[in-house]
Amino acid sequence: MLTLKVIRDNKEEVIKRLAIKHFDAKAIVDSIIALDDKRKAIQLQLDNNLAEQNSLAKQIGKLFADGKTAEANEAKSKTAELKETSKSLSQELSDVEPELKKLLMQVPNLPHTSVPAGHGAEDNVIVRSGGLVPELPKDSVPHWDLAKKYDIIDFELGVKITGAGFPVYKGKGAKFQRALINFFLDENTAAGYREVQPPHMVNEDSAYGTGQLPDKDGQMYYMQVDNFYMIPTAEVPVTNIFRDVILNASQLPIKMTAYTPCFRREAGSYGKDVRGLNRLHQFDKVEIVQVQHPDRSYDSLEEMVAHVEGILKKLELPYRIVKLCGGDMSFTSALTYDFEVFSTAQQRWLEVSSVSNFESYQANRMMLRYKEDGDKKAQIAHTLNGSSLALPRIVAALLENNQTPNGIRVPKVLQSFCGFEMID
Repeated sequence: MLTLKVIRDNKEEVIKRLAIKHFDAKAIVDSIIALDDKRKAIQLQLDNNLAEQNSLAKQIGKLFADGKTAEANEAKSKTAELKETSKSLSQELSDVEPELKKLLMQVPNLPHTSVPAGHGAEDNVIVRSGGLVPELPKDSVPHWDLAKKYDIIDFELGVKITGAGFPVYKGKGAKFQRALINFFLDENTAAGYREVQPPHMVNEDSAYGTGQLPDKDGQMYYMQVDNFYMIPTAEVPVTNIFRDVILNASQLPIKMTAYTPCFRREAGSYGKDVRGLNRLHQFDKVEIVQVQHPDRSYDSLEEMVAHVEGILKKLELPYRIVKLCGGDMSFTSALTYDFEVFSTAQQRWLEVSSVSNFESYQANRMMLRYKEDGDKKAQIAHTLNGSSLALPRIVAALLENNQTPNGIRVPKVLQSFCGFEMID
């Protein structure tokens, strides 16, 4: 979340920049400042009360010692009144502080100054593209038909077992899925990311820490009895490893990667654009996360973008990188690059990765801080994350773009992971 200092010192700038995300911040910013003024006034009154209490406590003993009993008793009476007032003020403060925090949690992150204005995906800016769009046979078909033809993904069986959006991978389809996961993890660890295997459920504090709550409440699968959430991405448990931690600046950057299944309700998603693997409720994803020094976080963002781009090149997929406009950005991001691959059979671009810098937004929620050598005061770190990569649409594009009359060609880089060259 944004700090009170940022909001108070830059009120008009905060309102102006949040408008790029189509968030009207004026009313909530005014409420935050007014509530913070109230908190400060209560705190000042409480501090003055406690100071007077301490002063009187020191006087009472001396007054009794000097035989000034009446004055001592009067001071004791005054101290009792001050204690009651302090108790009341402490209660007021304990009521105001969570209310203030609740308001702060509802304010999105500020977009970076380079974020373009715009309303949606049509206003995103193409940064660069690469790879060649293949020429497919005239009888080429989309991946859901290929999955059925070669018996590698069973969407109907998933509906029977669970419901729509929970496919069953079979035979070479399951092995292909596992090969991609291992390939992504190996690429990430070779680039210096430490592999972790986190829980697939998180508590409420973790969901608040990375900003899924309150923004995505209702989009996550929730287990009411235990108050746990199924993770929508490995970003949530991995970043929360460092919740309430103070790091030494020399430890930065911290680079982590994790494979997890991801669970998303995707409420309101219907139509042809969500057919097959295009949008699922459960899917596999390999994530990369960095905790970085604020002075170097944008260098890390570019490094992460280049890393994901390198993986797509090895997969021989046509891709493009787009910078998201304000209207298409997430609640928590300061700057996001999306990666899209071209599905030749569907004749459309499919998003397969988002790489984002959250600056201090998540870290401030999580109290993730660092100290420079010799400094007493801790500073807020920066966090970044990216999909490296999300599997469903990668699989869709690989199946569709590599179809031949004799089967589906496995990209060379995956063949040693799969143990086969063709899906047939």
